[in-house]
Amino acid sequence: ATMDGVHPNLIVGAATTVRDAEGMIATPGGIDVHVHFDSAQLCQHAISSGLTTMIGGSLGPITVGIDCGGAFNVGKMLQAAEEWPINFGFLGRGNTSRPRSIYDQISGGCIGLKI
Repeated sequence: ATMDGVHPNLIVGAATTVRDAEGMIATPGGIDVHVHFDSAQLCQHAISSGLTTMIGGSLGPITVGIDCGGAFNVGKMLQAAEEWPINFGFLGRGNTSRPRSIYDQISGGCIGLKI
């Protein structure tokens, strides 16, 4: 028997795995790789648009850069992101005369550096 809503001519290969996704949400998995996190509504709009991953930075509506600007701020961004069902990648600030700060940002959770 074919499940309701499944076309009877659906081609299923030998490598196809059926997953029980009852009670889950399936999205297309869009990725935005240049996000200025400058609005509290940004995540809700991203979810509504089908995004599952956002990469970028910023410290809010006053500074709209694409980096988080230091290890402390990266930590705050990671804390704020915990409540959302989205994958986040935050960029640190790579333009520094203190190389130790680059290490600190990466150790603090940055996935890359904005130069």
